[in-house]
Amino acid sequence: MNGLRASLVEILAIAGGVTPAKENVEALICVPATLLMQAADQARESELQIGGETCHPNEKGAHTGDISAEMLADAGASYVIVGHSERRADHAETSEIVAAQAAAALRAGIKPIICVGETAAERDSGKAIEVVTGMLQASLPEGAPAENLVIAYEPVWAIGTGNVATVEAVDEMHTALRSTLVEIFGAKAELIPILYGGSMKPDNAAALLAVKNVNGGLIGGASLKAADFLAIYAEA
Repeated sequence: MNGLRASLVEILAIAGGVTPAKENVEALICVPATLLMQAADQARESELQIGGETCHPNEKGAHTGDISAEMLADAGASYVIVGHSERRADHAETSEIVAAQAAAALRAGIKPIICVGETAAERDSGKAIEVVTGMLQASLPEGAPAENLVIAYEPVWAIGTGNVATVEAVDEMHTALRSTLVEIFGAKAELIPILYGGSMKPDNAAALLAVKNVNGGLIGGASLKAADFLAIYAEA
């Protein structure tokens, strides 16, 4: 929940720094719904893509205050985040709801970024991999095409705390997530990017992005400043 119209200058700066020459790296900013259409307009002539931060499972209806995936697509979104840890915690969004949201995104022609992750208590109990892979399985919409999915691993205990998972812990979790995807999708699992979303910043991005099954980052605070985001983009 960050960003007013004045923040659009950062979108413009990011759009200007994302170049076609780096065609193997995609850049996406997911903005509040109030800024989505303006952000999409600013990014239109660039390689920067724009996404939403959540969506309702239904296409339309009596759900005052909610936003459908179709509305996001109509405003210029090509992606939407679903199941972010804050949505799961603050709005009691279960994995079943997240699967329905992801299905809604696919219905609307946009790609869902499906977030999974464990709390400090779950990690301390030794159940981190069990919890996160189970969450992944329950959050995937049935019959979803692998090429239209993105997964993001968020160690909840590392978000906004200053704590960053060790490279070894990230490697272990991302390997487990990839293995789970292979069980479900077979060889097509390699088409699904797995992003790391635990306080990635310019000074740790290179080490995290070097991990085998880390295919990108779900950037939080560092996405609010163009210079920080573009520094991570450069590392990618």
